Amino acid sequence: MHRAAAGGAPRPAAVAPNGPELGYLRHMRRRVAIVEDDPSIRANYAEAMARVGYEVLAYGTRKEALEACRVRLPDLAIIDIGLADEPEGGFALCADLRRMSERLPILFLSARDSDFDIVSGLRLGADDYLTKDVSLPHLLARIAALFRRIEALSAPAAQEEVLERGDLRLDLKRFVATWQGQEVELTLTEFWMVHTLVKFPGHVKDRDQLMADAKLVVDEGTITSHIKRIRRKFCALDASFDRIDTVYGMGYRWRA
Repeated sequence: MHRAAAGGAPRPAAVAPNGPELGYLRHMRRRVAIVEDDPSIRANYAEAMARVGYEVLAYGTRKEALEACRVRLPDLAIIDIGLADEPEGGFALCADLRRMSERLPILFLSARDSDFDIVSGLRLGADDYLTKDVSLPHLLARIAALFRRIEALSAPAAQEEVLERGDLRLDLKRFVATWQGQEVELTLTEFWMVHTLVKFPGHVKDRDQLMADAKLVVDEGTITSHIKRIRRKFCALDASFDRIDTVYGMGYRWRA
C-alpha cells in the first residue's frame, strides 16, 4: 500500500475511483484518510471507499499520518487505535488532529469494543466509533452520514444562518458556537446536537430523536458521552452553565 519515495520515506496510497458506483460523489471528491497498520485491512477499506468516489489516503503509522495532516488535513479521518508499535497510537493521533481542527470529522474503526475504549475515543473528540466487525456497506453509510451533516451545516436555510438563544449564538454558516461572546470549541457532532436541542428549547429530545435530528447512528452510551463533553466545554467558559437538562428516562432538553 505504501511505496518508497525518492528520498526513502513512504508515501500514502491515493486510490483512484472506478466503476459505476460513484453516484452523487462524482461531482465533488472527498479526501478520506485511513490510518491502519494492517496492510490487507487498509487496502480493503481503501478499495471500497475509492469505488464510491472518495480520494483515499492510507497510512500505516501515526507518524506518517500526522506529518501528512500537518501539510493538509483530509475531509475525514478513520483511525485504528493500535498502530504498529503504539498500542494507543490512534488515541494520540485523534488528540493531535483535534488540536489542529475542531471541525474535522474523526471516526475510530477498531477491533477493540470495550466501553472504556469507546468512551475514551469519544472523550478525545471523535465523532463516531465503530468496531471492525462492521460490514463495509454499514461503514460507508456512516461515512456518508458524517459528510451529509457537514453539507447540511454548510447550507442552512437563509432565515436560520444565525440562531440565538439568550447567551448562546450559533452561526450555521461557519459552524461556530459562542456563549456570552466566547467561542465554544465544538466538534461537528457536538455542534449539530446543540443545534438540535436549542432549536426547540424546553422540548425533551430522547436519544432516538437526537440521533434522527442530528443524523447520527449511535448507541445510547455514545449520546450520553457527547452530552457530557458538550457540558464540560460550556462549563469551561461559564462555571454556572446549566442549560442542558437530563430528563431521566426520557432524554435531554435545552432549558428555556
